[in-house]
Amino acid sequence: MADHDALGRYRGKRDFTRTGEPRGGGEGGAEEPHFVVQIHDARRLHFDFRLQVGDVLKSWAVPKGPSTDPRDKRLAVPTEDHPLEYEDFEGVIARGEYGGGTVIVWDHGTYRPRSHDRGGRPVPFDESLDHGHATFWLNGSKLRGEYALTRFRGGEDGGDEEAWLLVKAKDDHAETGHGTPDPHRARSARSGRTLRQVADEAEAEAEES
Repeated sequence: MADHDALGRYRGKRDFTRTGEPRGGGEGGAEEPHFVVQIHDARRLHFDFRLQVGDVLKSWAVPKGPSTDPRDKRLAVPTEDHPLEYEDFEGVIARGEYGGGTVIVWDHGTYRPRSHDRGGRPVPFDESLDHGHATFWLNGSKLRGEYALTRFRGGEDGGDEEAWLLVKAKDDHAETGHGTPDPHRARSARSGRTLRQVADEAEAEAEES
């Protein structure tokens, strides 16, 4: 799914002299692919769900965040591909810039593709996304077990914005009635900080400089 200009949209939306976000350019290794879930307190607070596919992070904005409850069907709207280095990004994007606001890494880890065709044969993960349905097993510090992304609205050809559903499978890691924690109180899986703490620290550093 990625090509030589896979990050063109990402880079075109950003002024890297004003944002600490990575420009990107790294290549994926042979180990299990990574995933990251970031909380983004931008114009509208939301979660960003990202899966490494080849040399980019395929990304979806999930307004209510991933849920551990199989009964929850979370809307997931595709955004531009992000560089692999973005899985470590945590900080404040300057006001006035694209996506301006505070970002924390809520969860991260690896995942295993689990998509199969009707005959039970494995399907390459990028192909399963192209076909509109992909299943995968998350190994994170907060999210674990099988999830699925299913496209239910096609985008440009249909005249509506492309949209998917992110749903937890019924397995030993499912937790009914829990859903997703309050994003304002949630702590980073990298630093243990909340959105407010990251914003306050960035403001203090700016004042000192």
